[in-house]
Amino acid sequence: MVQRYEIGPRMSEAAVHNGVVYLAGQVADDEHADIAEQTRQVLASIDALLKQADTDKSKILRAQIYLADIADFAAMNQVWDRWVLHGHTPPRATVQAALANPNWKIEIVVTAAL
Repeated sequence: MVQRYEIGPRMSEAAVHNGVVYLAGQVADDEHADIAEQTRQVLASIDALLKQADTDKSKILRAQIYLADIADFAAMNQVWDRWVLHGHTPPRATVQAALANPNWKIEIVVTAAL
C-alpha cells in the first residue's frame, strides 16, 4: 500500500511505501529570501513532512541538494550543518541546476526510513 501526504492535482509532497518515505523536492516559501533563509525554510518543510509520516531527520537515508548557483554552497552548508544531526549525517549529493522558478536558490529531495 502507498500512503500519500499533501496530495495536489499534479503531485504529492510525500509518499510512503514499504517503510520508506519519499519526499518531493522542497523549495522555500519566500522566493526572494537569501540562500540561508531559503535553506532554513526548505529544511523546516522537510521536518514537517517527515513528522507527518511519523519519522524524522535522524532517519534520512539520502539527500539530494540542487543549488541554482554553486557559489551558494558554503552559505547553504552553514545552515545544513546546524540542522543535521551529528552521527546521523545522510549520504548527500549537491549539484548546480536550473530550478523551475528562477527565484528559487535551493531545492532539496530526501528519502527517509520510517
